Amino acid sequence: MTAFLGRCLMAIAVGLGASLAPAWAADTPVDNDQQVRQLWQLLDYVAVDYPGAVANGVVTSEGEYQEMREFSDNAVAQAKALPPHGSHGQLVSLAEQLRNAVLQKAPADRVADLAQQANGLLLTAYPIPVAPRVAPDLAQGQRLYQVHCAACHGPTGGGDGPAAKSLDPKPVDFTDKGRARARSILALYQVTSQGVEGTSMPSFKALPDQDRWALAFYVGTLSFDAAARERGAAMLQNDPKARAALPDLAALTTASESLLVQRLGAQATDLLAFARSQPQAITGNQLAGIPLARSQMQASLKAFETGNGTEAIRLALSAYLDGFEPLEAALESRNKDLLVEVERTMQLYRSAIAAKQADVVVAKAHELDLLFSRVDGELSAGRADATTSFIAALTILLREGVEALLIVVAMIAFLRKANQGQALRYVHGGWVTALAAGGVTWWIATYVVGVSGASREVTEGLSSLFAAAVLLSVGLWMHQKSSAGRWQAYLRDKLSAAMTRRSAWALFLLAFVAVYREVFETVLFFSALAADGHGSALLAGLAVGLILLAIIAAVFLCTSARMPLGTFFSLSSILVAVLAVVLAGKGVSGLQEAGWLSATPVGSLRVPVLGIFPTLQTSLAQVAVLLAALLGFGLNAMQARRAAPA
Repeated sequence: MTAFLGRCLMAIAVGLGASLAPAWAADTPVDNDQQVRQLWQLLDYVAVDYPGAVANGVVTSEGEYQEMREFSDNAVAQAKALPPHGSHGQLVSLAEQLRNAVLQKAPADRVADLAQQANGLLLTAYPIPVAPRVAPDLAQGQRLYQVHCAACHGPTGGGDGPAAKSLDPKPVDFTDKGRARARSILALYQVTSQGVEGTSMPSFKALPDQDRWALAFYVGTLSFDAAARERGAAMLQNDPKARAALPDLAALTTASESLLVQRLGAQATDLLAFARSQPQAITGNQLAGIPLARSQMQASLKAFETGNGTEAIRLALSAYLDGFEPLEAALESRNKDLLVEVERTMQLYRSAIAAKQADVVVAKAHELDLLFSRVDGELSAGRADATTSFIAALTILLREGVEALLIVVAMIAFLRKANQGQALRYVHGGWVTALAAGGVTWWIATYVVGVSGASREVTEGLSSLFAAAVLLSVGLWMHQKSSAGRWQAYLRDKLSAAMTRRSAWALFLLAFVAVYREVFETVLFFSALAADGHGSALLAGLAVGLILLAIIAAVFLCTSARMPLGTFFSLSSILVAVLAVVLAGKGVSGLQEAGWLSATPVGSLRVPVLGIFPTLQTSLAQVAVLLAALLGFGLNAMQARRAAPA
């Protein structure tokens, strides 16, 4: 049976290989982001330090100017060495324009503009992490500065520390407003992490990442005064344009004063002064829900128009997973048809990007914007309705919990039937550990590192497919033992002694996977619902859901206890095979939503509780698992007839 199962799974893998291929497999991101970071730092260094080399078309420092020429030459070479990409040619062109501007001793504003344009395109085409996961602690940054930096750069950043006199070149004056205008927090972080070759500035890579960000943020505040910070606080609170200009930490870390002034005018200096000193004000201003979905969709369309298909798909996935998906439960309880329409249109949008169908991409983006308006109106109308929160909470718990419950209860019932009570502790240990791990994962994702919607879907998708494979194997085995009394011989020969440790830990693993895959997503959905403020209704939905799950478990266990063993094996084998089919559909759907697999919309039938989604790939996966189960059941029946006495 093991060999047969292996052949079945191999057939599934071969049969689905082509249809489950990623939609943009040929357009892959950079494997090593070090070259991107180095190029970004070169471009930023030219933007910041060029004014110290040239003024009014005249070289004011020959050493600095030669350095600018060298750095701009290296920038061109490194840009050409990057992997192929739709924006690669444009990036190389900008680097060459920058080099020519340096050679022609162009005005500093022109050089800075070209360098910043190139860096913006670089991060769009070859994305790398550009911000900390959580807002840094500037008090820690100040302490680190006094320990590691004040001796050279001075206690207030003026470049006048006691060691500065013996250094060549001299330490940077962080209070110099002219140089600070072109400097971003990301640039300071890069220098802190890598140091500056040929100077006394060392690398502080040994410091924890969050400490390096804290240090960079603190240094980034030294060119501003308290009055500017006060004006910036009022601006961020009262001006919608200011909030839109710095929607998240990534926007704050990559923003320079000169770039922000171009968008907001001179008052941008005040905004940046406050935001850098109080980054937690920005994280509290981060978009969520439909505003986040809209923002990511706009960025996705822009990325597509610049030829960056990979980034366009990534942003589209973020729009769905990070913006829209947390609202699904509430929307499903109010307007399920609208939910299905948004999901289908999102799939069509991503498919059009993969196929490079520009007209379809634009049309679907516009259609999604209208759908988001409808979703926003639907949910806004129901935010005062506690009944909606109750129904959504109940629905989520039952939807996410029934599958895991059935798997765990089936394992418990089987062990009791087989008189293997000593193995029950492994099953209980598995689901209890999964609950604890889900809570810890939620805490880490919420307060420490952050977990994207794509990461959640990958976790659920892979664990669903793993559980489906295990359940298919178990279902075929149980069906075999139910045929022609084989269960009697099996129990006499195999289960009369205690289970092996290896088998017991396999039970632990299956129980853990079955429960863990549901716990984290359930908690995240409940977190999203809690934002509506109906805490009592939410807890009531949770309580009713737990009661219903307990009733389902009790009915199953009582029924199985009175059931003849052969019948139990037979029915249980069908149940776990059905669950395998369900999980196969859910697993493929999860990987589609994470962008790992392509999605070809077909029909409109959508029954998430059964793993049925309107895509070709999910349907093929479920059909493949169903056929494997039916074939296995058929072979078991044939073997039983042959073994039966004449």
